[in-house]
Amino acid sequence: MDTAAIAGNTAWLLTAVVAVALMLPGLAMFYGGMVSRRVTMNMMMMIFASFCLVGILWVAFGYSMVFGDSIGGLGLVGDPTEYPGLGQLLVAPEGSTLPPLALAALHLMFAGLTIGIVAGAAAGRMKFSAWMVFAGVWSTLVYFPVAHWVFAFDSADGSVQGGWLANTIGSIDYAGSTAIHVNSGVAALALAIVLGKRNGFPSQPKAHSLPLTLLGAGLLFVGWIGFDGSALGAADNNAAVAVFNTVAATCTGVIVWLVVEKLRDGHPTTLGACSGAIAALVAITPSCGAVTPLGSLAIGAAAAVVCYFAVSLKVRFGFDDALDVTALHFVGGVVGGLLIGVLAVPLAPSGGEGLLAGGGFLLLGKQALAIVAVFAYTFSITWVLAKVLDKTMGIRVSAETEAQGLDVALHAENAYEISTHEALAPRGHAEPKVPAVVE
Repeated sequence: MDTAAIAGNTAWLLTAVVAVALMLPGLAMFYGGMVSRRVTMNMMMMIFASFCLVGILWVAFGYSMVFGDSIGGLGLVGDPTEYPGLGQLLVAPEGSTLPPLALAALHLMFAGLTIGIVAGAAAGRMKFSAWMVFAGVWSTLVYFPVAHWVFAFDSADGSVQGGWLANTIGSIDYAGSTAIHVNSGVAALALAIVLGKRNGFPSQPKAHSLPLTLLGAGLLFVGWIGFDGSALGAADNNAAVAVFNTVAATCTGVIVWLVVEKLRDGHPTTLGACSGAIAALVAITPSCGAVTPLGSLAIGAAAAVVCYFAVSLKVRFGFDDALDVTALHFVGGVVGGLLIGVLAVPLAPSGGEGLLAGGGFLLLGKQALAIVAVFAYTFSITWVLAKVLDKTMGIRVSAETEAQGLDVALHAENAYEISTHEALAPRGHAEPKVPAVVE
């Protein structure tokens, strides 16, 4: 590859890192706007602080666990001692076409955002200290191994062994939905079950700021373009296909969700539009490099319909996934992953042959196996981890703290000035302690 091409690919990859970084404030705004104003800052802090914690773990051993040589050649997890501190990545190896730290930065974003997605299930009732412990241990035991399964490919000369889903099974996941969205959606389900229901469930506080949520969804959309478009690391036709399919699916998801909402509930809503966008973005993530633009429209539409009805499952089955992480990310990821087995075409970057392209059921079976494997592993480990933390340090705040709101009780601050009293904190921004008020 010539120097100009390497420079162009590097520039695109670093631009994608910036775009994906916008997903951090995007996710904080998206979730922060959907919760009560009394837990807004707690929700945002769960996302922001856990992202930073995972960033530290990524440098220490996370990158090695994802991209290191698979221990025993089993494809289950990379060697955590291979790149400690990432000092080896300061200089690109001979023949490398991309700076290794640029790829490391992109995947650091992926890892930090994945645990932030899980936080939506625990909104309004989880201890912040317990959340931080959960975030660090979950990323180590669940995200890093599953990311190895999906993102780590065998080296061309066979000297480095990668993950079993990417290499042995050969399932298609263009931009990592299995590791990120299916993974986080399953974890959200397990955590919500262990945490228990919020007071008053199934009734829940209204979204306190839909403009904030809409702005957050917009930033997520921008970041997602960088997320999907940089999956193969090159500024080429493959990236263009992935970007276009991502945009097309999102547009369809929004419109179809609004139509279904109008027919079922009588009103198209802002929250519905945001939900349709996220459902479609999740579903197109694994398939953006596997289908035609028409196929992306079908995936966006299918995700909107299926995820719309999946939202009601938490009430039917009695688990309190506060911000519908399971319905949007797990179910959306399943829709997108399985439809690869139906709609994939050989001319697309991923090169798969789905059922409609004459490929039979083989690819569909591979996609289903990948989803089932991640569900089984992630749910069991997450449930056990949450149970252990609950029995040791406790993960649920008291009923009084929940009623008062976690912003004041846990962080001594609020998103908005709601008191007429002068703040008493030395820095002048914390809320004074006032009697609990139930909204």
